[in-house]
Amino acid sequence: MTEAASVTTFVMGTRLPWPDDSQVPNEAGPLEGGVIHNAGFRQDCSIRKISALGATVRSKVQNAPGEELTVELPSGQRTAATVEWARGGETGIRFAKPIDVLALINRNLVNQPIDRRAMPRVEIRCSAFVKRGEDCTGATVRNISARGFQLEGDSLPPVGTYVSIFLEGLNVPPGEIAWRKDRLAGIELFEELSWASIMPWIRETLKKQAH
Repeated sequence: MTEAASVTTFVMGTRLPWPDDSQVPNEAGPLEGGVIHNAGFRQDCSIRKISALGATVRSKVQNAPGEELTVELPSGQRTAATVEWARGGETGIRFAKPIDVLALINRNLVNQPIDRRAMPRVEIRCSAFVKRGEDCTGATVRNISARGFQLEGDSLPPVGTYVSIFLEGLNVPPGEIAWRKDRLAGIELFEELSWASIMPWIRETLKKQAH
């Protein structure tokens, strides 16, 4: 049986993963695993979102806001952290020092079978254009994965519309609007984007945004 790909979201940029957490359809699938170490106790957790500054995790027992603990990341790296909030089975954890998210993405890719490697979901902000027939409208990319995008915009097409997405520095196959909610839309691509094309694009986009 083929192991399902992780649906953990890797958040780019120097920001926490939860302030801009949109309530949109959750994709079913496994999450990256981690371990919470606290006062001599060890607890497994699942990482829903992770950024350089923190993570949103799920665990059977939730820690209280203000608690200091150590988080063991999927890479095996341990980092000191503080609980920021806890609700609905999830906990927001702020790292004491920033971590390297690109290194975690590389680990995710390396751990996949070489013939089935697929880019995980990466949250990154940049401008895009959505073309439907002769109409073209501006939008903001919220996240990207091998199979599609989440976009934000004022005039996005309805569900079922075939569209083309234009991004600077990345060739994107056409796709279809899979879902809509308010100003958000999910785009399902007709062909997967390869990790070998997305990773250099992410690095270049981050480099441009840093200047």
